[in-house]
Amino acid sequence: MTYISADERKKEILAAARRLCVRDGVAKLSMRGVAEETGIPLGTMQHVFRTRGDLLRALVDDVDAEIDAALRTGLVGAKGLAATLHAGLTTFWEEMVAGQVGLQLIQYELTLTTLRTQSLHGIAAWQYRRYAELLAQWCQEAAASAGETIAVGYDALARVILASVDGLILQYVVDPDAERAAGDLEMLIGTLTALAAPRPAE
Repeated sequence: MTYISADERKKEILAAARRLCVRDGVAKLSMRGVAEETGIPLGTMQHVFRTRGDLLRALVDDVDAEIDAALRTGLVGAKGLAATLHAGLTTFWEEMVAGQVGLQLIQYELTLTTLRTQSLHGIAAWQYRRYAELLAQWCQEAAASAGETIAVGYDALARVILASVDGLILQYVVDPDAERAAGDLEMLIGTLTALAAPRPAE
């Protein structure tokens, strides 16, 4: 029998959960369904994710890691916040939005499903706090790397980025017009840069 590490097992379960979410929607995701999809006994799977809530939190974590990796591409070689905003948000859009409508539907469905399910209610707030924290840290690192300060707080800037990009993604999911989305993203990046008004620290 081939030994499978806990990390490999976790990746296998999360990949199966994503497939099921894309195919059937987050609301229909069940521990038993994921067990059947992977061929892993339900009891064994529950050693990795004890509850459906644990599995949904892990899905958020999994997507967070991808978002972080895409944004951090913008930190490589970029000089300052303006360049980082452009490189990071463009890379994020290309890798995680364009052609990935299914993944974005999972994101929205995760939020709505957890808001509508009493036992999962805290996950949505946690999900958005995580996104905002990730964005604030990313912006702060970008500005600090170039010795810049900005005109607004990093937490506030992060929330505006999150709200704005969320809106663009929803429009794209509803009507995936790549040319329009690219133009809107460029306009948004310019607006965010003007809002932040990065300048050399005194």
